[in-house]
Amino acid sequence: MENTSDTVIKRILSSQQFFFSTHQTKDLGFRIRQLKKFRSAIIDSEKNITEALWLDLHKSAEESYMTEIGIVLKEIDCHIKHLKKWAKPQKVGSPIELFFSKSRIYYEPLGIALIIAPWNYPFQLLMNSLVGAISAGCCAVLKASPYAPATAKVMEKIIIDTFPEHYIGFTQGDRDVNRILLEQRFDIIFFTGGGGLGKKVMEAAAKHLTPVVLELGGKSPCIVDKDANTEIAAKRIAWGKTINAGQTCIAPDYLFIHSTVKEQFVEKYKKAIVRMFGDDSKQSKHYARIVNDKAMERLKKLMQHGDIIFGGNIDETERYIAPTLIDNVKPEYPVMQEEIFGPILPIMTFDDIGQVIDYVNTHEKPLAFYYFGNNKSAKNVLYKTTSGGGCINDTLMHIANHNLPFGGTGNSGMGKYHGKDSFLAFSNKRAIVNSSTCFDIVMKYAPFKHFGIIKKI
Repeated sequence: MENTSDTVIKRILSSQQFFFSTHQTKDLGFRIRQLKKFRSAIIDSEKNITEALWLDLHKSAEESYMTEIGIVLKEIDCHIKHLKKWAKPQKVGSPIELFFSKSRIYYEPLGIALIIAPWNYPFQLLMNSLVGAISAGCCAVLKASPYAPATAKVMEKIIIDTFPEHYIGFTQGDRDVNRILLEQRFDIIFFTGGGGLGKKVMEAAAKHLTPVVLELGGKSPCIVDKDANTEIAAKRIAWGKTINAGQTCIAPDYLFIHSTVKEQFVEKYKKAIVRMFGDDSKQSKHYARIVNDKAMERLKKLMQHGDIIFGGNIDETERYIAPTLIDNVKPEYPVMQEEIFGPILPIMTFDDIGQVIDYVNTHEKPLAFYYFGNNKSAKNVLYKTTSGGGCINDTLMHIANHNLPFGGTGNSGMGKYHGKDSFLAFSNKRAIVNSSTCFDIVMKYAPFKHFGIIKKI
C-alpha cells in the first residue's frame, strides 16, 4: 500500500481548515445529512467490508456484522436520533451574584480531528470514531492501519465516494505517515491502539497543546468466584476470549478462579469451545486468524511457560492458534507481563478474594474488568478496584450499550466515547453568561464600597 505523501496530507489539512472556517459543519441539518449519507454508504458496501475483513482477519460475515458493521450502524442511528437534543444549548442555574444574568453551555465543534485506528477491528474503530466527529460538527483526517490492507482499501473508497476531501480526508501508510500526521496541528487527536504508540501520540499532541482521546488496552482481569455459575461463566468467557481470535482490547486477558470450582470450569470451558467451533477450530469459518507473522511469533513465546491443558495447536502457514488454556501460571511469566492479544488464557487460582484485589490493584489500571459471582460480592470487588469499564457475569457486553461511555483509565487510556460521549469527545463545552444591561451591581467595581455586603452575598 502506497504511503500518503507529506504534500497530500498538508493539502488535505489546509483545505479542511478553510472549509471549517465557512461554518457549514456547525449546521445541525448538515451534520444529520452527512450521517445519513454515511449510513447509506456503509449499507451499500456491506458485502465489500465483509469480504475485506475475511481477507485480513478471517472474520466470518456474522462476526463482522456483530462486532464491526452493526456497531457502527447502531452508533449512526443513535446520533441521528439524539443529535438535536445533545447540541441544544443547556441552561444552567446562576448564583445570586449573577442576578439578572442567564448562564448556558454551548456545544461547538473542536475543529479538525485526526483519527488513527488499529488493525484488530479496523472498520469499527475508525468509522465509529468518525461518527462522533461528524455529529459534533468537526472535519476529520482518517488514518487506517496498514496491517488490515483490504479493509483499509474498502474504507478509503467509502470515504472518497461519500465525502469531499475538504470535509473528511483519508490517509494510508506505515508509521512514517503517522509521524507526518502527528507533526501537523490538529484540534483533537483520537487514537486507538497500543500504549507505546499512545505515549508518542500524547507527546506529539503536547507540542501544540492538542487535546487527545486515547483508547488503549492492557491486561483486563477476569475473576470466577466460588459461587459463580460455572456453566454460564465458561461460555461467556470462552466467547469473549475467542472473538477475533482474542485480538480484542477488552478481551479477558487472564483468569483468576476460585480453587473449589477450577476443575469444573476448565471442563465446561473446553465444551464451550467445541460447541462454538467444533472439534477442530481451525476448520471453523467462525474462528479468526492472527493478523501477521510478527504477532504469531510473539504469541508463541507467551505459550512457553506454564502447562498447556487445552489447545496449544499452531499452524504458522495459516496464522492459526487454537483456543488455549495455560495452567500453573506465575505472575512473573511473560504471559502475565504484557497484553496477550490472542486466544491464550492463563489461569491462576485463589482462595481469598483479597489476594486477587491486591494483585489487580498493584498492576496498571485495566481497560475492562470481569467478575463472575453473586451481586453482593461483585459490588465489593468493584468498589475496591478500578477499570475503564466492565461486566458482572458477562464479558465484552458493556461495549454494546451506546448509553454507556467507553474508554480507559490510567495506562489503559483517557477520554470516553460511544453515543452522547462521542458527541462530547469532539465538542467544546463553551460556558457563556449573558448579563442584562438593565441592572448593574455597583459594589463589584473599585473602590469596592459596601464590600461587606458582597462578602455576605
